[in-house]
Amino acid sequence: MNRVWLKRLRHKLLSWRTSNIEDRDTLAKHRRIFRGANNYGYFDWDLAANHIDWSGGYWARLGYSPAEVDHISLTQNYYDYVHPDDVETLKQALRRIFREDKLIEILYRVRKKNGGWVWTEIHAEASRDDNGWVYYVSGIALDITLRKQAEDALLQNEARHARIIKASNDGFWEWSAVQGGFTFYNRCWELLGFTENDDVVSSGVDRFQSWRKRMHPDDGERFDLAIEDHIQRKLPFDVEYRIRHKEGHWTWIRGRGQAYFDRHGLPLHMSGTNMSITDLKLAEERVLAAKEQAEFANRAKSDFLSSMSHELRTPLNAILGFAHLLESDLALASEQRCNVAEISKAGRYLLSLIGDVLDLAKIEAGRMEVSLEPVCPVGLMLECRNYLQPSADENSITITIIDQLKIPQYVHADRVRLKQVFLNLLSNAVKYNRYGGNVTAICTITDEGRLRIAFEDTGPGIPEARQNEVFEPFCRLGAEQSDIEGTGVGLVITRQLVQQMQGEMGFYNRPQGGCCFWLELRLYIEGDNAPKVPIVEPSNVLSIDLSQRRILYIEDNAANQRLIQLLFARHHCLDVAIASDAFKGVFEARARCPDLILLDINLPGMNGYEALEILKSDPLTRDIPVIALSANAMTYDRDKGLEAGFYEYLTKPLDVALFISVLNTLWSKSEFEYSPVAETSNSSLFEYESLN
Repeated sequence: MNRVWLKRLRHKLLSWRTSNIEDRDTLAKHRRIFRGANNYGYFDWDLAANHIDWSGGYWARLGYSPAEVDHISLTQNYYDYVHPDDVETLKQALRRIFREDKLIEILYRVRKKNGGWVWTEIHAEASRDDNGWVYYVSGIALDITLRKQAEDALLQNEARHARIIKASNDGFWEWSAVQGGFTFYNRCWELLGFTENDDVVSSGVDRFQSWRKRMHPDDGERFDLAIEDHIQRKLPFDVEYRIRHKEGHWTWIRGRGQAYFDRHGLPLHMSGTNMSITDLKLAEERVLAAKEQAEFANRAKSDFLSSMSHELRTPLNAILGFAHLLESDLALASEQRCNVAEISKAGRYLLSLIGDVLDLAKIEAGRMEVSLEPVCPVGLMLECRNYLQPSADENSITITIIDQLKIPQYVHADRVRLKQVFLNLLSNAVKYNRYGGNVTAICTITDEGRLRIAFEDTGPGIPEARQNEVFEPFCRLGAEQSDIEGTGVGLVITRQLVQQMQGEMGFYNRPQGGCCFWLELRLYIEGDNAPKVPIVEPSNVLSIDLSQRRILYIEDNAANQRLIQLLFARHHCLDVAIASDAFKGVFEARARCPDLILLDINLPGMNGYEALEILKSDPLTRDIPVIALSANAMTYDRDKGLEAGFYEYLTKPLDVALFISVLNTLWSKSEFEYSPVAETSNSSLFEYESLN
């Protein structure tokens, strides 16, 4: 009996020893796990002792020492480390643990030692005695701050997207191969005036077909092609189309979308938006209509200017032409010559005014064209100085050109327009100067490698209060009260021309008095040496051979007829015949076969272009050079004339020097040069230069 008892006792001791060893091993393993759980905290709350036993690295990760953790582990101290806004949430969750026999999850914030808060997620469960009283609450605490930050960021993004979608008038849609069709979201059908409860929306399975059927017939195929191009060729899906509104009118929609494909290149999803662009389209139509009206008004203005130019230039041609002939008549008395000079001066001023207005109109219409080429500005300024020197001499004004360039420089410019710029600036510097003053043009190279030309004068300068009006058209800054002639558009045209030649222009008052207008142009550089462009001036000498030349002038204005006859009356080798209309002119051309035909454009019955077409189609006259001499002086008039087949297109008032140059080019030069009759010099007859 004792042996049996001892045997049982030995067995129990052995079992107890084995169990004790297993418990120690399990405890050691759990402790190793707790120590390695840096983001986790394992707790066991002894309600009777009011103490929480913590394991793991949870509190250490928050910066607390073991001694501080012992302080936190007291139940009455723990709430001091919970965010004030979350204390009540924690208490309510604990009350649930006491009431309910299940695992409870709690979220709240715990304070870090160095400041800030971490989000903690508690998974806890209660242990109860036989009477159901809770004596332990055990569980795990997790630091989920990063997860909460990600969730908050996601919620903010979702809220932001929701606000954007709510504020947007766009409709959103999505197509899915998995779900097998289109889904319309947020305002798609509302753009067409429908609600989700309307039959056209709710009836039928495929809402996309309902949408597609409402498209304008002219736009549906383009819509289908845009989808096909996006799916097959990966082109952007961005298409505008019209679709029928609920009220019956057409609504413009801009559809955009992006498809997503599987690894085989087959579409899986496609998402996009529908934007109502009806207002935009209506605005575009209004803009186009306004543009057409503006273009019509611009054409009307151009036609008006062309017509007015023609009507003004025709009598001016006679005024300046006959004044020119009278100026060359030495038989006139001194007083008479002065009167003729005033007529000529007034005529040239009126012609200059017409030219300025036409230039301004061309600039405003964007029709002022420049042809950039290498131009030597110093040589051009010397020509302008020689032209303006007589005007400067009247007031004892000295014009000086200072060339500070080491070698001759060339700029990118239109030679004719650059000469116009120099004439305007030098002319203003002379006109608005004092008696005995100076005008100085200085050429330098800027640090940026551009050519700078400064035109300095010794005049009164420009009042500071009116400097913002300098480049306003028809504004003369008070000079309209003086006897100085001017239109007030020269500086406007000058700056526009400089800008069209890729340059800049400005001005300032000089400290020592007077004003300085400056301009900068781009230098022409090609290798070491820039090509020299020959300067060709209109000739004042008519060089033709001794053989007889026959000229036919077709013109309906009697004054202009007589002017041409008188102009060439001293040329005994020239025979000038007159025809007063195009019909007579064509007959005379066939009968006389002249060497040259001068042809006006605006003729009664048949205009100049129609007459030219007949002349060019007739074998007897098609080789005769025809020069247009017209008061239609717009740029497109000249272009039209040259395209029609005129040898040259000249405008009224006739620039005699240019006309002579054209004749010299047309007819080969010989040893013969024009010698005027006695008492008439070359210069007096042919020095006339048009200011057009």
